[in-house]
Amino acid sequence: MGLFILRRVGMMIVTAICLTFIVFFMTNLYPNLEKLAKTQGNFRMSEEAVESYLVDRGYLQPTPVKYLQWLGVLPGFKLVKEDGTVLGKCVRPGVSAEDTPNYCGILQGDWGWSTVSKAPVGETLGKRLANTGKLMFWVMVVMVPSALIIGVLAGMNEGSRTDRTLSTVSIASTATPEYVSGVIFIALLASTRFGLGPILHDWGLIEGKALFKGSAKTAMDNVTLQNFTLPVLTVALYGMGYIARMTRASMAEVMTAQYIRTARLKGVSFRNIVMKHALRNALIAPFTVIMLQFPWLLNGVVIVETLFSYSGFGWQLVNAAGNNDIEMLLAVSVVSVVVVLVTQLISDIGYVYLNPRIRIS
Repeated sequence: MGLFILRRVGMMIVTAICLTFIVFFMTNLYPNLEKLAKTQGNFRMSEEAVESYLVDRGYLQPTPVKYLQWLGVLPGFKLVKEDGTVLGKCVRPGVSAEDTPNYCGILQGDWGWSTVSKAPVGETLGKRLANTGKLMFWVMVVMVPSALIIGVLAGMNEGSRTDRTLSTVSIASTATPEYVSGVIFIALLASTRFGLGPILHDWGLIEGKALFKGSAKTAMDNVTLQNFTLPVLTVALYGMGYIARMTRASMAEVMTAQYIRTARLKGVSFRNIVMKHALRNALIAPFTVIMLQFPWLLNGVVIVETLFSYSGFGWQLVNAAGNNDIEMLLAVSVVSVVVVLVTQLISDIGYVYLNPRIRIS
């Protein structure tokens, strides 16, 4: 197992380097750099002024050199002008030339400087990542148990009315986009004029005229049942159906296996067959699907974060791309790549433990 993990980690590192280099190359194409210069300077800058801006800050160096500087393997570009002004990758506002470090890359924990927020990338991205982390946690708490229960119940009773009902619910939840279910939830549960809120208020069951808040902006500082329920339900509902369908298919296949028939013929109770024999094998495929939800939750909740005014990781990705914030885009790509690769590693290790038929030499 140790050798297996080492091999997988080695492959992860090589894959991460290749993917981040591709993203680095694409974001550092000259049109993007030209747009960056005009955004930070003046949109009426001449071609000579743009080139001077980029040369002074090291943007026109060979791409491999810039990539190694970004990683922190090579010293960062530094230029001292005639008037004593210091320009370069490692230069930060308020830091003297003497205190400016030579190396300022990912390996040193320096993610760069955001040209949009005018703050260190790590500081800004850390806040957005923490916001999405809270959302991911509660979504998984709601989504995974619900999906597994629905899938197991449907698979245990294949072809029955219960199976058909639960399968219909699963398909409907997966087929409904987040922006549709989110709007429906807001209209039914967060509106003060329509939906359930005014009705329950008239009956004297609730104090306000809305059950939940239609915005999760305050949840970034303080998560409550009112301001965080709707975005969690919106994301969980969409992902729940896919996991439930996978669990149902896996459970139905396991229940028709030969060893399950043998256990039934020997008089083993149906409950023991499900809990002690079928459930572990049935969870192998859903486990992989569940692990794949983490990358999706990290980057794929942009619509939900926008709909509920929740500034998370996905929102930051769109904001960085729209404003050509190169350092932020690179940092977002690193986090995304790491999350994908780590979840794949956990998925592979978990698959080995769950499937007794796999042996590693």
